[in-house]
Amino acid sequence: MIIPKGEKEIEIMREAGRIAAQCLRMLANAIKPGVTTGELDSLAERFIREKGALPTFKGYLGFPGSICTSINEVVVHGIPGSRKLQEGDIISIDVGATYDGFVGDTAATFAVGKVSPVAEKLMRVTQESLMRAIQAVRPGASTGDIGFAIESYVRRFGFCVVRDYVGHGVGRSMHEDPPVPNFGRPGEGAVLREGYVIAIEPMVNEGTGDVITFADLTVVTKDGKLSAHFEHTVAVTKEGARILTLV
Repeated sequence: MIIPKGEKEIEIMREAGRIAAQCLRMLANAIKPGVTTGELDSLAERFIREKGALPTFKGYLGFPGSICTSINEVVVHGIPGSRKLQEGDIISIDVGATYDGFVGDTAATFAVGKVSPVAEKLMRVTQESLMRAIQAVRPGASTGDIGFAIESYVRRFGFCVVRDYVGHGVGRSMHEDPPVPNFGRPGEGAVLREGYVIAIEPMVNEGTGDVITFADLTVVTKDGKLSAHFEHTVAVTKEGARILTLV
């Protein structure tokens, strides 16, 4: 069941989203060779709690961290720990903040020092696919319109979207209806209505879109090639999309 949000609820979600976005910006400044993913996680948890929010991911389905730290071939759900970032890595960081009972969810992929041309291209294309998907959001549009905007753009550059994991509705829970795939056909899927809030999150692979999911829920590319991930929480308004996860 899709749960629409009223104006007051969306304003609360805007604050949750702002905290998550501010956390992501803070972490971007901390990314450098030699830093461990566990250190980034500690920074994130302290930041989120100091803002009066809770780290949404902490304990969710047993997840031990406050953020997901997914390096290189790791698509999503990378677990923070002792691994040190190295020059040339790319790292996708997913942040969730719960404020006054509502969730803000955002993600971005960052370069660690100087990265390869294909890594730069992958990050740029994935981020642009997210913005094109957001432009498709309006009352009466469908989740298929969103997925089509993402996949049709990504394919132009020879990359593949991940089909096993998708975006989702957001509200009091991190994962609500409707599912928001990164692929689809125009007009298919759930129809968007004013008040819906969704997380759009293209996960784009350098090579095959196939993935492997381990027992701890870490997801990696099947061919070991790079993956990038960008995400915004978006409210459907009369005027179109309102991005809730901006600083």
